[in-house]
Amino acid sequence: MVPEALRDFFIASTSVAGALIGLLFVAISVSAERLSRESAGTQVHRIRASAALTAFLNALTVSMFALIPGQKIGPTAVIVAIIGLLFVLASLLSLIRLRKARWWAVGDALFLVLLAVTLLIQLTQGLVVLAQPRDVSAVQTIATLVVVCALIGIARAWELIGGPEIALWRELTALVRRPDRDGADRGPDAPG
Repeated sequence: MVPEALRDFFIASTSVAGALIGLLFVAISVSAERLSRESAGTQVHRIRASAALTAFLNALTVSMFALIPGQKIGPTAVIVAIIGLLFVLASLLSLIRLRKARWWAVGDALFLVLLAVTLLIQLTQGLVVLAQPRDVSAVQTIATLVVVCALIGIARAWELIGGPEIALWRELTALVRRPDRDGADRGPDAPG
């Protein structure tokens, strides 16, 4: 049973997830040539696109079914989580099949594991709602996971389109490895 206090949340998340899916379709259509090539990098882009779509569809489906009167959020959370977990398994197998243990493959694998953990929690909470339909805390957890899925989808979509990335670890490493730490490595316009 979805508490009335969460109804507005699910209305908003349905709209947001639908809009994000539309934007993802635009991003995929712009990247269609890159996604049609046959290479390891292309497969990773396909996995990123599919992961974003899976996360967004999860948020959309759970939110939409939560708005239907009755006891729909529990079974929906369970079914969508299982489908998402099957996607994660297929994606991890695809990364293993590529046999290219590069830094980006590890990052993509970790992202898939994060999505799997999110979906496992959703599956568990969906089962709790099925067993105890009046458990408001399980429904609230599912609502929180809708937000997490939206954020995961946004991050995957950002990587898919090649959005700029500033990583703390990379910046610290570059700072430490700088050729001349006392300032001798200045640009052409620097005084001195």
